[in-house]
This record gives sequence, C-alpha cells and structure tokens, in this order.
Amino acid sequence: MLLHDERVQLVEFCLRMQADQLTVGTSGNLSVRNGNHIAITPSGVVYDHLTPESICVIDLDGNRVEDGLDPSSEVPMHTSVYRGTDAGAVVHTHPLYCTALSVVLDEVPPVHYMIALLGGPVRVARYARFGSDELAENSVRAMEGRFGALMQNHGATTYGDTLAKAYTRSIYLEWVCKLYHQAKLLGEPNLLPLDEIEGVAQVLNSYGQTVPAGS
Repeated sequence: MLLHDERVQLVEFCLRMQADQLTVGTSGNLSVRNGNHIAITPSGVVYDHLTPESICVIDLDGNRVEDGLDPSSEVPMHTSVYRGTDAGAVVHTHPLYCTALSVVLDEVPPVHYMIALLGGPVRVARYARFGSDELAENSVRAMEGRFGALMQNHGATTYGDTLAKAYTRSIYLEWVCKLYHQAKLLGEPNLLPLDEIEGVAQVLNSYGQTVPAGS
C-alpha cells in the first residue's frame, strides 16, 4: 500500500479535526505530500469510518495512482497549493468562526499577535464553487506570503511542511477568528501594527516556527 504512514496520519488527524469542531459531517479534507504522490481523504466518508485503506493516493496533477474510493472534491485546491507553495500538507476545514468571518470580511485583521503564525493578516479568497479550478486559483492567490486563507462563504485552508504544522495553523486561525468575533461584539477591536506582527514572526522563526519573510 502506497504512503502507508501518511494514510495512518490522515486518519488520526481527521478524528482530531472532528473532535476539535473544525468541520461538520463529512465536510473538510486533508492531504499529505510525499514526493510526486499525495495521500488525500476520500469524498463523502464519515470520519469515524475512515481507515488507512480508505485514503486515496493521487499524483500532483490529481490523477488516481491506485484504485479505491473517490478522492475529495477539493483535489484541484490541494494540488494547486502543492504546486504553488512548498507545502508538505494541506488542511481544509469549515469551522464556524472562520466561515462566519469569510461572509463579512475581506481580511482577518491583526487582532492578536499569534496571527503571525499564519504570516500576517489572513486574506479572504473570492468565492467560487467548491471543487472548481477557480476556487483553487483564488485560494492560492490569497495565500501568497501566508500559510492560510479563508474562502468567502465557504471555510478555511492552511498548509505547512508537516500535517501537524498545517493542522496547528488551522486551530490558531479558528481561534483568532473567534477572538475577533467576540471582541467585535463588545466594541471596535484594537488592532496591532503590522511591524509588531513582523517582529513576532521573527521571534517565532527563532523558535523554529517558520513564518514567511516580509509578512
């Protein structure tokens, strides 16, 4: 079985994604790259029923490498992120606060310094239908100089050199979005200056948490 370890890891993180309420039902999808192959979650399978054998393997053009279940409908977005970045893993989620802010904002502002983990203020990619090449293009464009983006009226995507890092960024992105939402209920949030976010990014880089330069 190709990419056995990656398949096992994806099953583990799918269950975490469900427990952390980053998705609803069978929505959301994850992938891990190994060379020219990508292990990616299947379409429409309940996470509790996932097994390593359920995970699909495709190439960088989205073609199936092995017979099995249908891969996620978001294959174009995953492959576009891998082609456009140095990602080793991609996490696409539909968390409540990320999705809510994607409906009303063009960018998640620097309401907390931990947004530096994403590379700075997080852009909202213009809406396009799920699974489309247009959505893939919009998402990668919004991720320029960032480790993630929201997708208008849809959800969020993050990436990293490992699945653990990509997933951690999804957790922090949802937390920052929730923080902004809650602060906005109380008044107009104070925002941090971008040079402070850049300074935090330098500190994080010194800890080994790689952040895009010039973010």
